[in-house]
Amino acid sequence: MCISTGEAAFSGTILYCGRQHHGEHGLVHVLGYQNTAVNLADGPNAMLLHVPTRRLAPHHFLPAGRSGDVLRRMVTAVEDAAAAADGIAWMGAEPRAAVQVFDHDVYTVLLADDPTAVPAALWQVPPQRRPDLDPELLHFYAEHFPDHTIVVCCFDNAEARRAKPLLLWYQPLDPDRLTVPALDSHTGKAPDLDAAVPVDHWVLFSTDEGPADWGAPVAYAGGMRHSLREFLPAAVIGRQYGDGQTLPNGDFTISHGDLLGGDPDRIERLRPARC
Repeated sequence: MCISTGEAAFSGTILYCGRQHHGEHGLVHVLGYQNTAVNLADGPNAMLLHVPTRRLAPHHFLPAGRSGDVLRRMVTAVEDAAAAADGIAWMGAEPRAAVQVFDHDVYTVLLADDPTAVPAALWQVPPQRRPDLDPELLHFYAEHFPDHTIVVCCFDNAEARRAKPLLLWYQPLDPDRLTVPALDSHTGKAPDLDAAVPVDHWVLFSTDEGPADWGAPVAYAGGMRHSLREFLPAAVIGRQYGDGQTLPNGDFTISHGDLLGGDPDRIERLRPARC
């Protein structure tokens, strides 16, 4: 799952969103994203994520460093607690450049409030990572996610399999609604909102306001940097979607009130509003 600018295959995806009170930044959401990518395009490729915030900059991205298994440890916590279950419900600044471009892990990342501005900034991406972008795909994001920041993670064939988890924090548009991007299209075209798409991923959520026995405790590796640990949860809930299952194209979301209940059956599928 996910949206790519060229033909690609993604598997084993882990999606995470946590609600966290940070000592310096206040109430934030933390997004985690990881998968196994196989680039099937002739040249470079990129994956696109829509993040529900208007304020995203390079310093919001958290280096995983030696903690490249952090999302897998969250999955292990849920698996060990036997928290996955069946069933799902459905739902219908500061001055800065128009597009911010920087390197993070194996990616060259572009951040844009207006996705239609991305092509003019592609010259800043190294040629070996510079993808071809279909204007139709960028207009889809502009029309359906006008209040979001669009994240374009450019990669080449040699580097795709070495990517560490993508981790970033942000001030959310709605602090009480946690959402992870899960729209699906691997052809470089805009996603088909009427399609049922195959799923192969874990979806995880957390809050630091739950009771002492809330969720499945996560065991992190020793030696993790404090600058990363302070953004990570003590416990998570979640579930796995896969085994040939298909779902209507869309994202995953949960309200903070439902999250506090600790029931992964309250995770909903969120489909973009039609324009």
